[in-house]
Amino acid sequence: MHLNRCVKISESLQTDFYGARCYVRCVKRMAWIIWVFTTVVAGLFTLLVFQRMSYPFFWKDLIYYLKFLKVGKALKSRIQKGIITYLDCFVYQAKKTPDKPFIVFERQTLTYQDVDKRSNQFANVFRTEGGLKSGNHVALLMSNEPDFICVWFGLSKLGCEVAFLNFNTKSKSLLHCFESCGAKSVIVGADLVRSLGELLPTLKEKAIEVWVTDVSCPYEGVNTLLDKLEQVSGLPLPDYPRPELMSNFLFIFTSGTTGLPKAARVGHLKAVMCMAFLQLCGGRPDDNIYITLPLYHMTASLLGIGGCIQLGATCVLKKKFSAHQFWKDCVKYNVTVFQYVGELCRYLVNQPVVPEEKAHNVRIAAGSGLRPDVWREFARRFGKINIREAYGLTEASVGFVNYTNEIGPIGRASYFNKLNMSFDFLSVDPQTYEPIRTVSGRCVRANKGESGLLVCSVSAMNPFLGYAGNERQSERKLLRDVFKEGDVYFNTGDLMSQDQRDFVYFRDRIGDTFRWKGENVATTEVSEILGNLDFLMEVNVYGVSVPGYEGRAGMAAVVLKPEQTLDGKKLYSHLDQSLPAYSWPWFLRIQTSIEVTETFKQQKRKLVQEGFSPEVVRDPLYLLDRSQRDYVPLTPSLHGDIISGKIRL
Repeated sequence: MHLNRCVKISESLQTDFYGARCYVRCVKRMAWIIWVFTTVVAGLFTLLVFQRMSYPFFWKDLIYYLKFLKVGKALKSRIQKGIITYLDCFVYQAKKTPDKPFIVFERQTLTYQDVDKRSNQFANVFRTEGGLKSGNHVALLMSNEPDFICVWFGLSKLGCEVAFLNFNTKSKSLLHCFESCGAKSVIVGADLVRSLGELLPTLKEKAIEVWVTDVSCPYEGVNTLLDKLEQVSGLPLPDYPRPELMSNFLFIFTSGTTGLPKAARVGHLKAVMCMAFLQLCGGRPDDNIYITLPLYHMTASLLGIGGCIQLGATCVLKKKFSAHQFWKDCVKYNVTVFQYVGELCRYLVNQPVVPEEKAHNVRIAAGSGLRPDVWREFARRFGKINIREAYGLTEASVGFVNYTNEIGPIGRASYFNKLNMSFDFLSVDPQTYEPIRTVSGRCVRANKGESGLLVCSVSAMNPFLGYAGNERQSERKLLRDVFKEGDVYFNTGDLMSQDQRDFVYFRDRIGDTFRWKGENVATTEVSEILGNLDFLMEVNVYGVSVPGYEGRAGMAAVVLKPEQTLDGKKLYSHLDQSLPAYSWPWFLRIQTSIEVTETFKQQKRKLVQEGFSPEVVRDPLYLLDRSQRDYVPLTPSLHGDIISGKIRL
């Protein structure tokens, strides 16, 4: 009995000992798990802190990159289905959402199916009445209206290559445009036919056929379109041509801020890539996208109309931009996205306050050329609008989008962005602005923080098709043997800088930047600083030649705000605090308005040519007077003293 009890006690002790060992083992295991967990958490936290400090935009870069890949995957999938070109995408969308409003214009609303049918009718008229066929070059001279799009698509359905003409172009330049793109026909809007009046005999001599989008025309030899439209079928063409993706689609003319416009060839691939822009900016199928920019420009036609097609969204088309009507239209048409370019936003912030500027549903403003001073005021005044400042070119497929909330940059040059496209910033000679080359003949990359020339690699997926009728200008845009023998890069002509956080800033166009006192002056930087003054509404900075001096002295054409006067002393003090002395404008020219192109790019050429002579310039002129720390009226006597050297700048 005692023995049994001892056995039981022994067994009990063994069980307790075994249990204790198991408990100890469990405690150790739990401690190890807790240690691993806390180590991992601490490591992740440390990594997160390091990422936030060293790479604060990592996740935004990655998300944008994944979005870009998604768009690329969708494009590849469409191509595999035979939906290859810009026009294919439209026809596909018209079949997918036939009754969805596509174009809202004044009191008209055209669905995707309406535009598809009307473009088929135009195509049939052009083929049966005009004998147009695949490969023909046709110029389009029309204002913003639905038939611009219907005529364009109709011509494209015949396989014609369409040239968009700027309707502000005058006779000599207009004739140059016809000749450079090789157009044998021109389609003119009913409201613009009179602008061709003096050119009609010349066009007739050159056997260029003229069509007008009207039922009648006062000019002899001009064909009418609308009277023939209802007599033809709106069914799709049975022999719709299938162009290659790498072939030419359009001719879009550069703005011509200096010299005559150049007809840039825009390939089908480039056009299809442009369609993704609004989607990358955050656009959705339920958006109403407000387009006030001219359709002959790439921003409105390829990025805007193309962006609507890509999304299956609705375009609210305006004949012409009106700052007074802008926010009223946004409320009236429930606008959720709008496009801007150049100074458009500056015009808006200079308008009087209206109730509609806070009552709208605009989510996104997408465009380019928004100066930081205007950007800040726009964001403060008009509510929570995501501004998507971007950069792009008509001629090549390099581009940036600022998808962050950082004010000022045009985009980012992060690791992920460089996976999307091949671009670089090159060091340039400060006087000639030619890329600096080493002894071996290779170009040098600009350091971070330095201004450099933006170039992008020319390849099968990023071709440069050149300018029509101007092989010399086409070749001048190419840089060869840049980093290795045989490579070819497109020269954008734009100076950029990349900061330590990988943000990219537009600095200036080559030609706008000038050199004074041995230093380079960026006109955009000076304009931005002057634009912060409360009595200035608009600023256009440029350089002018002064006899006896190398380089060019700074000059600024300015527009004063209503009921404001020039405060020279305040301007001097502002410059003294904000800019190095060599970049101060020596001369001021007070204007009632700044002359701009139709896409709001400031005109400088005429201002540069007129210089600072009171005998040539009729606007009030002022001279920087350092002794008085002020700007004083520039009289003929003072001008004479500068020319003679009596007054030294």
